[in-house]
Amino acid sequence: MNSAMPAASRLSVPKTLKLFIGGKFPRTESGRVLTATAPGTGAHLAHYCRASRKDLRDAVSAARKGAAVWAEATPYLRSQILYRLAEMLESRAASLADELAAATGMKAAAANAETTAAIDRLVHLAGWPDKLPQIFGSVNPVAAPYFNFSQLEPSGVVVLFAPDSPALLTPVSLIGSALAAGNACILIAGDKFPTPVLSLAEAIATSDIPGGVVNILTGQRSELAPSAADHHDVDNIVDASGDPVLGAVLEAGAAVNLKRVHRWQGPEVTPYQLLQLTETKTTWHPVGG
Repeated sequence: MNSAMPAASRLSVPKTLKLFIGGKFPRTESGRVLTATAPGTGAHLAHYCRASRKDLRDAVSAARKGAAVWAEATPYLRSQILYRLAEMLESRAASLADELAAATGMKAAAANAETTAAIDRLVHLAGWPDKLPQIFGSVNPVAAPYFNFSQLEPSGVVVLFAPDSPALLTPVSLIGSALAAGNACILIAGDKFPTPVLSLAEAIATSDIPGGVVNILTGQRSELAPSAADHHDVDNIVDASGDPVLGAVLEAGAAVNLKRVHRWQGPEVTPYQLLQLTETKTTWHPVGG
C-alpha cells in the first residue's frame, strides 16, 4: 500500500524572508514585520522584516569588518567574485523572474527581461575593478624632483537606497557598483517591492563574497535614512530612491559629519558614478629614492 499523502493535500512551504547582515539571515531585533501582497489581487506573498535603527547599526558594524577584507582583495579577485555572483543569478534566473513578476505585477516577459538585464549588469561591472585605477589613476607632473601618483581607494562603507522600481535591476546595479569600487555596502530596499532583493541575498550568501561585504535591510526607508546619514562609521551614501524628501533628509544629516551623498537616477551605471564611490589618494616619492 502506498502510504504517501495525495499531492492535493500537501501544503506549500512559503519562504521565510529575513534581513541579511554579516553573511547571515537574522530576524529584526524589533520583532516587527510587514506584509507583501500581489498587486491587483492583494494575494498574500510573504511577511518580511521591518528593520530598525539597531539593525542598521548592526549592518554598519558588519560592513566595517567586511570592508577591510574586501579592500585587501586584488582587483582581479573582486572581478572574479562579481562574475561568480552573475553565474549564481544565472542559475536562479527562472525563479528570480517568477518572484519579480509576482511581487510587482509585471508580465512574465518583462520580468524575464529585467532579470536578464540584472545578470548582464553584473557581468559588465565585473570588468571594472582592474580598469578603474588605470583610467582614473595618474602620474602627475610636478616642478620638483618627486614622483606624484594619484591612486584610487575605496570609500569604505556605503549605504545604498534603492527605488521601488526597478525592483531587481537597480539594487543589483547599486550593489555591483559598490563592490566593483572595492566597498562594503548596506542596501536599503525599496518600500513597495522588497521581496526580489531578499532572493538576491540568498544568491549572495552562496557566492564567494565574504560575509559583511553586502548587507540588505527591508522596511521603511524614511525610518532608516536619518540614522544612516548621521552614522559616523558610514563613509558614503548613494540615494537612488528618487524621493526628494528622503534625499533632503540624507543631505541634512550627512552635513553634520561631512559624508558624501550622491543621487543616482535610473538603473544605468557609468564609470564616473563608480568614481564617486572611491577616494583619491596622492602619494609623493623622491626621484631615485
